[in-house]
Amino acid sequence: MDYVRFHAQLHGKKLAVHDLVSNRSWTYAQFDGFIAGVTGYLAAKGVGEGDRVACLSKNCADIIALHLACARLGALFVPLNWRLSEAEIAALIEDCEPSVIFGDELAEELGVDAEDISQLEQKGEKASQGAGCVGAGNLPSLMLYTSGTTGLPKGVMLSENNLTETAINFSLLGEVDADSSFLCESPMFHIIGMVTSVRPAFLMGGTVVVSDRFIPEKTLDKLSDPDLKITHYFCVPQMAVALRAAENFDPDRLRNMKAIFTGGAPHPEAQIREWLQDDIPIVDGYGMSEAGTVFGMPLDKNLIDRKAGCVGIGTPRLQARLVDAEGNLVAPGEAGELQLKGPNITCGYWRREADFEATLTPDGWFRTGDILTQDADGFYKVTDRKKDMFISGGENVYPAEVEALLIKYPGIAELAVAGVPDDRWGEVGCLFYVPKAGELALADIEKFLDGKLARYKVPKRMLAIKELPRNGVGKVLKHELRRMAAD
Repeated sequence: MDYVRFHAQLHGKKLAVHDLVSNRSWTYAQFDGFIAGVTGYLAAKGVGEGDRVACLSKNCADIIALHLACARLGALFVPLNWRLSEAEIAALIEDCEPSVIFGDELAEELGVDAEDISQLEQKGEKASQGAGCVGAGNLPSLMLYTSGTTGLPKGVMLSENNLTETAINFSLLGEVDADSSFLCESPMFHIIGMVTSVRPAFLMGGTVVVSDRFIPEKTLDKLSDPDLKITHYFCVPQMAVALRAAENFDPDRLRNMKAIFTGGAPHPEAQIREWLQDDIPIVDGYGMSEAGTVFGMPLDKNLIDRKAGCVGIGTPRLQARLVDAEGNLVAPGEAGELQLKGPNITCGYWRREADFEATLTPDGWFRTGDILTQDADGFYKVTDRKKDMFISGGENVYPAEVEALLIKYPGIAELAVAGVPDDRWGEVGCLFYVPKAGELALADIEKFLDGKLARYKVPKRMLAIKELPRNGVGKVLKHELRRMAAD
């Protein structure tokens, strides 16, 4: 499954990685050597099969080399979400118990004792190269933390076999080849940044260009740079809107691109067609940490126009079905829960075996919890997402996690948090509460949650109500809350 080593032997002088942050570049042969050095360095520190290696750093090529070195050793690479609070980061480190942690200045800011990742290549050069190490494909090599519906984080473990499937699935859907160049700007603690923006390029012998942040004007300069020759770029719909609003937006500068790929949040049809009117394919898709790339739209602009709002089709390498509450297949056009089966599905949750078993049906299908429809042509559309979860600026937010912190806040008798539409972030959290006395100030809620939650999880709106809407068994009706906010 080591495609960097494969391409190092096949065409070693081909450009593999260009790090815009540090202005470093590696051919496939050079990057293979980089990985081998890091492998040797980790092995000398005692890292072996099943051990965890954590990282708290903004995007850089060193993260990719560190991950692939872990894969060669059979170890688990754990990139941590640096947008989380210090307390949340500490909880993840306690959970995964890493043998070693690497990081940049963010680690120090978040109170984490970490080895300087910028020194990784130099340390690898001094170590005995682990060139002969080849981890088994069924061993997990990557663990991505995602919030659970209870608010507790889950470590999604992905094997090299799982990751290769995502590379194959996206390469088929996204028309990836040896001339493809991916601008990797999504954070590498996400599956899009760590996997989908990297593995397809390595599978096909293309190039990965690493950037550490999204600034619309600068991102457009990178996408249109004739030397970088970017062909594939991932972003959430809100980022796509920001690109169009930038002063230097000019669709003629983007003709070198095969497409801009979006996901992670609903994408309004009107926004999709704005890109099409500029003759640029804007390609929606569907995926998740547990399954990687699942569906994707074709790159055909006419078909995108006809199916605007859809997330596309799957490849023959995975199975998908939509079922009702009783587990029966639904008819075309009817909504049902998406269930998946295939070699792309996660090999489990870290130390959460019961939780993983609960996601599987008796006949072995993975329950996504997402509600989709499929039209007569086989194209899928997402109609609802995981129970209560909402997506703010591309980040998953689970209300239970926020509610648990606010439940004892002074002046609140009852409360619930739900996602509501927002022009800038797609959705934001709205705190619905029954006051004990007078209304509360949003600024006080923000101050109370500061340092306890990542900023994107903190409610941006609040609404005082007389009582929470509930059903016959006392369950809070989140859809009614969202209707109240809309009214």
